[in-house]
Amino acid sequence: MQIQRIQTVMLFIAAVLMAIFCFTPFADIEAADATIRSVYVKDAPVLLVVNLLIAILLILAIFMYKNLRMQMKMTILSMVLICVSIVASFFYIYAGFEGATPVLFGGVMLLVLAVIFALLALRGMRHDHKLLRSVDRLR
Repeated sequence: MQIQRIQTVMLFIAAVLMAIFCFTPFADIEAADATIRSVYVKDAPVLLVVNLLIAILLILAIFMYKNLRMQMKMTILSMVLICVSIVASFFYIYAGFEGATPVLFGGVMLLVLAVIFALLALRGMRHDHKLLRSVDRLR
């Protein structure tokens, strides 16, 4: 069996990356005694809820394959929410904790990768949409 729509895989990978982000540290705080404490998304409940909502939205977008326009809208909405989550994460790091540094190759990179995979999925959806319009013209 072969998967016909690669955007399904891309959306799933983006959803998994968003779920993993909820359990990985996205900042480190160096304490006065030179110990490093990690900051997780669970330390910011609003950020946790938004990221879980994005993951659920991406999973729901997978099952909207019969309504391509709605699937594209849900993917664009999730991409915007991921960008908001990136900005909110940096704001939370710099405003919420003094002396915190982001973990670039941990949590923050997962958000960037999730945007990239969602963008690739949107590209596949646009390709399918263009193909459907060309077929409709031939009828």
